[in-house]
Amino acid sequence: MDGYDEGSYGAAFADVYDEWYQGISDIDATIATLLGLARPGAAVLELAVGTGRLAVPLAEAGAATGITVTGIDASPEMLARLATRDPGNLVATVLGDMVADLPPGPFELAFVAYNSLFNLTGEGQQAACFAAVAERLTPGGRFVVEAFVPDVPFRDGDDIAVRTLSADRLVLSVTRNDAAAQSAIGQFVELAGRPGEPAAVTLRPWAIRYRTPAQLDADATAAGLVLDARWEDFTRAEFTPESPRHVSVYRLSEAVAR
Repeated sequence: MDGYDEGSYGAAFADVYDEWYQGISDIDATIATLLGLARPGAAVLELAVGTGRLAVPLAEAGAATGITVTGIDASPEMLARLATRDPGNLVATVLGDMVADLPPGPFELAFVAYNSLFNLTGEGQQAACFAAVAERLTPGGRFVVEAFVPDVPFRDGDDIAVRTLSADRLVLSVTRNDAAAQSAIGQFVELAGRPGEPAAVTLRPWAIRYRTPAQLDADATAAGLVLDARWEDFTRAEFTPESPRHVSVYRLSEAVAR
């Protein structure tokens, strides 16, 4: 998408992210599962931390056992929202790219939630992310990836749908799918105003490059990570061929850790 870069998503969505996406997943189950993967005193890293939807409650819950949480995001707007949610500064934040700018660690646990890995749209960027995370994990450390399972065959063509419709607000979702590139780009087009008067228009662009679980497994293997577990979600429900989502837990292999 012309003019779109790594900071575009955060700039476009920071002001509505919590309103639109606070309920997209089970926060309590996510926190419980992540805490179960981290020993007391562990250092934890969240990639694409956003507004701190997960990082802040994780840091709050882990503080009693000495768990520390660091979050990285390419959007200063998102990190500003996180700061308002975290007045006690429990989450250390890094402004930067989740490949080139990862903090040195080491971390016992790293995770990227709800499709955010797919925000890396450049060729080979997701594989590079696996490699960068692996370099910062402690021996036996884990990298947890939550993402949707793409439909097969991959979707092609354009879609338009209504997200929100009220007397003073209309939000349209416009999407262009490219099956060959395993990508989708889109805009949420928001029109708001008083009935009968000119409407204000806000554009919220987004772009993803999606991967199948098997493709992600290949990236993990190349980085020296092995698949420890795969569930449908953070409740640890069984993953099946019909599952629309997956939570994959990769562990740094002992050979690499040495």
